[in-house]
Amino acid sequence: MTPARPIEGLVTLTHVIYGLHAFSAVMGVISSAAVVTAFLTGWPSILAIILNYARRRAVRGTYLESHFSWQIRTFWFAFIWVVFAALLFVTIIGIPFAWLIVVVTGVWVLYRIARGWMALLDGREVDA
Repeated sequence: MTPARPIEGLVTLTHVIYGLHAFSAVMGVISSAAVVTAFLTGWPSILAIILNYARRRAVRGTYLESHFSWQIRTFWFAFIWVVFAALLFVTIIGIPFAWLIVVVTGVWVLYRIARGWMALLDGREVDA
């Protein structure tokens, strides 16, 4: 079954959401914050995740649904990994592992934003 064609405004909104996520992540690259913490705590990403949940029903049945799921999963999986890193950080031996998790998760977030946005530019679903 071929997904329905989305309303053009929703395609634009999805680009805006990727842009908001990307802006937060890039702030982590160019500032003293880690990519993943800037991604999770920056107001652009928080606004983006709120928009994801608010407009999720509107994209149901279109290829944009995969993008919204992709963005939501990226946010929450990054959150889980940061919580895990924070738990490791409380032990002296866990600090290097915590930093490694934060760095790898930051690279993963950048990858997910880029891969999802490129699929959107091609007008296709994100491959899970």
